[in-house]
Amino acid sequence: MKRNVLRATDSTEELSRLIRQACLVAKDSAFNVREFVRDSSKMAYLAVKDCEKELDRIERDVDERMTSAITQVSEAQARELLACLKFIIDLERIGDLLWSAVKRLHEIRSAVSRNDTFDLLEMSSVLEQMLERIHQGFIERDLQNAHWVLRTDARIDQACAAVFRRHLEIGNRRHREHSTNLLFVAQAFERAGDHAKNLSEELVHLIEGRSVRHEQKRRQAQA
Repeated sequence: MKRNVLRATDSTEELSRLIRQACLVAKDSAFNVREFVRDSSKMAYLAVKDCEKELDRIERDVDERMTSAITQVSEAQARELLACLKFIIDLERIGDLLWSAVKRLHEIRSAVSRNDTFDLLEMSSVLEQMLERIHQGFIERDLQNAHWVLRTDARIDQACAAVFRRHLEIGNRRHREHSTNLLFVAQAFERAGDHAKNLSEELVHLIEGRSVRHEQKRRQAQA
């Protein structure tokens, strides 16, 4: 019995370690996206690609370990394992979105205006900060970091909206393809921010055992 408890604890700790690693990889991806937006660095471009591959690998590793681990653990450990599973889904998706954004930027980089560059830098910088807070919050089981991420997602939404306003107003057909690409990039950042927000909601659930998302829906229904 004692051996089973130790094995279950080891499994939970290993999966938690993988999630901490994945948080750092996703944060590194956001950092390198920002560097690519700033100066079209080839090293940054390749780093984002590597981060996407690494997040895919970690997701596979988590999936493989989860099946055996979930049958051996206590209720509290099971809740942590389920949180790990939800975390890696969102983190892997963030990696996909950032890689897709960088590939589009690579095609149009020389034509990105100063205003667009400012908003893209804002989104990538904020996303990097959000992922750092998620990482710290997961390690320390800290609600303040989770709530900071919940509040800060609006900054990405605002920058994304600014890009959309600017390019939906462009009537010149010659620039339509360029604008479409930039809109896809902005939307990728906005969706990555949504996934980071999901992570903060899951962090609250892990720490307090309550669903922020369900509470928000209930308040909206009562309003």
